[in-house]
Amino acid sequence: MTTLQSVPALGTHPASGSLPSRAETRDQLSRATYDLLVIGGGILGISTAWHAAQSGLRVALVDAGDFAGATSSASSKLLHGGLRYLQTGAVKLVAENHFERRAVSREVAPHLANPLTFYLPVYKGGPHGAAKLGAGVFAYSALSAFGDGVGHVISPAKAQRDVPELRTDDLKAVAVYRDDQMNDARMALMTVRAAVDAGAVVLNHAAVTGLRFTRGRVTGAELKDSTDGTEFGVDARLVLNATGPWVDHLRKMEDPNAAPSIRLSKGAHLILKRTRPWRAALATPIDKYRITFALPWEDMLLLGTTDEEYEGDPADVSVTEADTAQILDEAAFSIKDQQLSRDLITYSFAGLRVLPGGPGDTSKAKRETVVTEGRGGMLSVAGGKWTTFRHIGRTVMNKLAALPGHPLAEDMEPMNRLPRKLPLPGIANPNAVAHRLLIDGPAPGPRMAPDTARHLATHYGSLAFDIARLANENPELAERVHPDAPEIWAQVAYARDHEWAETADDVLRRRTTLTIRGLATDDVREGVEKLLADRD
Repeated sequence: MTTLQSVPALGTHPASGSLPSRAETRDQLSRATYDLLVIGGGILGISTAWHAAQSGLRVALVDAGDFAGATSSASSKLLHGGLRYLQTGAVKLVAENHFERRAVSREVAPHLANPLTFYLPVYKGGPHGAAKLGAGVFAYSALSAFGDGVGHVISPAKAQRDVPELRTDDLKAVAVYRDDQMNDARMALMTVRAAVDAGAVVLNHAAVTGLRFTRGRVTGAELKDSTDGTEFGVDARLVLNATGPWVDHLRKMEDPNAAPSIRLSKGAHLILKRTRPWRAALATPIDKYRITFALPWEDMLLLGTTDEEYEGDPADVSVTEADTAQILDEAAFSIKDQQLSRDLITYSFAGLRVLPGGPGDTSKAKRETVVTEGRGGMLSVAGGKWTTFRHIGRTVMNKLAALPGHPLAEDMEPMNRLPRKLPLPGIANPNAVAHRLLIDGPAPGPRMAPDTARHLATHYGSLAFDIARLANENPELAERVHPDAPEIWAQVAYARDHEWAETADDVLRRRTTLTIRGLATDDVREGVEKLLADRD
């Protein structure tokens, strides 16, 4: 690994392109009264802040940890219509999901999403027959207006050419459909950037220690910066609780007698090295309602997910031995043993789905968004799914506009007057970006490696050129962080100066893929921490 010399921040004033310091941001948050304070930096809170800032409101967004630091970076990495929802007759929901999926992957963030072919294997004695699944994938593609082709059925031999590790014993047929996938942490960060571009003020690693009240109404929050212990506060006309699994915790700050409003379901995943190339994903039916995924993702294989009720502390959620065994056992229905060796596992992670409160099996519960207003006027929003993150933001904004007394309506542009498909920063054709990165390398130095060029293009879009310039100006930053990963040190400097990275985990787990590749070694971590410390 390259030993980095000191690489100072690229500039500390916003005009130079770098972010303001945390002290400057705290001061800005403390001095103003915001129209809307969003507490929670998962994708739901981020999307709401983005839409609120677009509508002309003065918006602040804070999170106790990192942006997308919990559930929002622990998803199955899919933008999908929800094939299984057809089981419950939710045709309208699937059509709406498809609209949002295609809007994000084609017009809002084509640089951060990519199409993926899915194979549904039909085995002898399985929960569904070939005719039923064939009809299902046809209907699924029809609900997206056949924009991704027509769902159909192929032979096991054809499917195995694309998925060489597919089990063919007792395999009768394979149904085919298409959805999209993404790197959820990168999508969330680009949405934070879009919110800031629209005028929002954001700060991560700032935990709420209490709420501010004026005549019984929630009018702000007390916060503590976990990086240095500084305490400060934010005033706001309206506070939105978008804390995901912690939503009821914050509701009790508003009203100690608030009844629980949600329940939690844990979804665990495994990341494995691939033994051979995969050109399609597997979606294998486990029973009538559940599907287990095997997804080629970031040059690896993502397996999962589980779905079981979780009643512990959200901060303690983790992948247990039972989760690992279940995921591998279910994957073995359709994947050969050599691809499922525990030696191939590089990382595991678990997230918590936020579901409406009530009885019943969590796997059958609706993934709907719940918006409630508390006794002190604080709005709490929870639930939903990644695919519809823009729709959720619009839904919350429409709710704000319709509040009794209309506290914000006069100051905000109606959602129906705003662009429906405003793109995220860096929008570009990733193939064109990768090509440019390969041919525009520094004349005296080595060309950028193809895997690095592709990685930058599909994680930053046109913003990859800013990272390439950093690497060109400082040869040390052009070196790989780890020889077995595509990331270069310029990405760490960029994360520090432009993407709110404060800790090594912010960089290694969410701004890059080094942790999920099992490559966040002590040496790598030490190098990242050194570069982060050079921000001043």
